[in-house]
Amino acid sequence: MLNIRIEKTTTPKVLPKADNPLKFGTIFTDHMFVMNYETGRGWHDARIVPYQPISLEPSAMVFHYGQEMFEGLKAYKAEDGRILLFRPDKNIERANKTNRRICIPEIPEEDFLQALKAVVKMDETWIPDKPGTSLYIRPFVIATDPFLGVRPADTYMFLIILSPVGAYYPEGLNPVRIWIEDEYVRAVKGGIGEAKTGGNYVASLKSQVKAHDEGYSQVLWLDGVERKYIEEVGAMNIFFKINGTVITPKLNGSILPSVTRDSVINLCKYWHLPVEERRISIDEIYEAHKNGTLEEVFGTGTAAVISPVGQLRWEEHIMKVKDGDIGEFSQKFYDTITGIQLGKIEDKFNWTAEVK
Repeated sequence: MLNIRIEKTTTPKVLPKADNPLKFGTIFTDHMFVMNYETGRGWHDARIVPYQPISLEPSAMVFHYGQEMFEGLKAYKAEDGRILLFRPDKNIERANKTNRRICIPEIPEEDFLQALKAVVKMDETWIPDKPGTSLYIRPFVIATDPFLGVRPADTYMFLIILSPVGAYYPEGLNPVRIWIEDEYVRAVKGGIGEAKTGGNYVASLKSQVKAHDEGYSQVLWLDGVERKYIEEVGAMNIFFKINGTVITPKLNGSILPSVTRDSVINLCKYWHLPVEERRISIDEIYEAHKNGTLEEVFGTGTAAVISPVGQLRWEEHIMKVKDGDIGEFSQKFYDTITGIQLGKIEDKFNWTAEVK
């Protein structure tokens, strides 16, 4: 068990007003969690301190070789006042999988969870309770060695910062428009596509800018080898409901395994809704759209939870989905998952963890 030292801020910030739209990722709470690592000593000096800049040498390895991991999850305020985390064990599991892939020391699961709960409890007054809002939690690890040379670092810093947020997409739950990328690739099997690390996201920026310039919210990536199989959207995994069956690309080493993705698959099985994890080509999607069997498309991720897709653009083809409206199951998945997150629906899957 961590012995967490606590230093409370002496200059607390003003909480956002009730009418603040809480634009995603722009407001940060009063405190943050910090813990250090040193080879031979392990993780040590766990502390909660006022939110503040961090001081690093210009030669810190994170700046030059990109050795860093980050995660994302949320805390919710239930109607009965409880503070709930949604499947934090899965985020911790994924974080350590990323750590192993990029040679960062793993963080003991019980210490990780204790740190999450402690910093959320510290700033619990920042958890918004308006519909569609939550407290976004960003754990991350950076390599801090002041050294120029390609090798795993010997020192690291683990931090957790908090941000009250509204909807990730300005559209909210309204269907978004997705650009299917046919020029650039994001990741290939054997690379770091399945790790949650900054390199994956910077690789997507060029296409993201192009998509935004054309009026699209996100980029949907095809595989990096044959350039025809669906992989994932820049900020979420993707699902297609075709002729009554829910289909999502099979995890193949270049797709990030989302906690929400896993939750949707579990709900499909619980509801006896046919669900498949398999390779699915853009040609199959296009054909399903042409013959009228493409019933719904939606993305899944911590930030947006469920994001219905109203339009796909592939090369010169524009595929409108569900007349641009939200689908029945997209709505059902959203209502069920957010209902569990907010304590409105019985948690039959033991997915929530209470912060006390």
